Amino acid sequence: MQRRGYLVDAVVATVVLGWTLLMIANNGLGTPDPSARGLDGVGMVLSVASALPLLARRTAPGTVYAITATATLALLTLHYPIDVPVGAAVSAYWLSLAYSGNPSAARRLVAMAAVVAFTPAVTLACATAGVRVLDITTELLAWWAIFAGIWLVGDRARLRREQLDHLRERIRRAEHDAERERRLAAAEERTRIARELHDSAGHAINVILVQAGAARLLHERDPQRSRAAIGTIEEIARSTINEIDRLVRALRDDAADEPPPADPGALEELIARHRASGLHVETRLDPPPRPLPNSVAWAAYRILQEALTNAARHGTGRADVTVRSDPQAVEIDVTNPTPAETGARPTPGGHGIIGMRERVTLLGGSLHTSADTGIFHLRARLPLNGTSV
Repeated sequence: MQRRGYLVDAVVATVVLGWTLLMIANNGLGTPDPSARGLDGVGMVLSVASALPLLARRTAPGTVYAITATATLALLTLHYPIDVPVGAAVSAYWLSLAYSGNPSAARRLVAMAAVVAFTPAVTLACATAGVRVLDITTELLAWWAIFAGIWLVGDRARLRREQLDHLRERIRRAEHDAERERRLAAAEERTRIARELHDSAGHAINVILVQAGAARLLHERDPQRSRAAIGTIEEIARSTINEIDRLVRALRDDAADEPPPADPGALEELIARHRASGLHVETRLDPPPRPLPNSVAWAAYRILQEALTNAARHGTGRADVTVRSDPQAVEIDVTNPTPAETGARPTPGGHGIIGMRERVTLLGGSLHTSADTGIFHLRARLPLNGTSV
């Protein structure tokens, strides 16, 4: 961007220099003045002085205006045919852009006076060169209007640039706040998952303790039952280790409600509660071929809970729910119509969607949401083996 700015400045300075030299070489833009001075070495040097400083118009607008305006006045005093002071006009615009909003009132007034006083200085330069001022009154009034307008245009451009900068800053802050909210929602969901894992592991350890005590007591009296208790301990320990590995390995960052029961009947109870609250729910629930891991059962419950809440809050009072189970994964499909006239629908950036996606990601699954032609569709796939299929 900086190189591009330098290139633009170089182009502007070159165009201004070419315009000035062309005016002098052609004896002005209008009717030639026989008494006007032609292009010579002095005219060339002053033309360069009126254009070349524009290369620094962004960094030193006050100095640039002083040099270009002085060089232009020198050209007019020496009776060079400068019908349009392009260099002084361009530098006056950048002076206005830089100082019209300066906190110092004195600097603001000095910059404004310098721009507005250019036309009286031109009048004095023309009079010094022997030009009858009355003959160029129209041109001088036009120059005065142009330079006064340049100050106003520069001031408006500055205000617009400040408004754009303010808008960009607001957008940046809004994006930062949204990202912070997303991270907070994800952290809260991970905390809830960690609590569920804690409860699951605590229950498994209690069972292991009971079975270990039974195995110890039955070791001599009933070796067969003792071996069965040890086998139960081994099975529960292996299942708990797998459960912990699936969740803890994905919890990257750091009070929530109690976790729901991790059994298929909990989904039916959840749907029944939403029906009782007024939501019309059509369901198709396929029983799983084997008991679900606690993490998958809890994730399914939470996802369906959030999807039905969204349907009740943003939809038209109806939802279609399908839960399919196979040996590889559990799939949840929820479809609900949304009011077309208001365009209300769950937003992909909401905390509910973030929480669902976090749970699905922890299990190695996938979550897809879409809202087309007044229908919101959610589909979640929760693999039973911890990998996405």
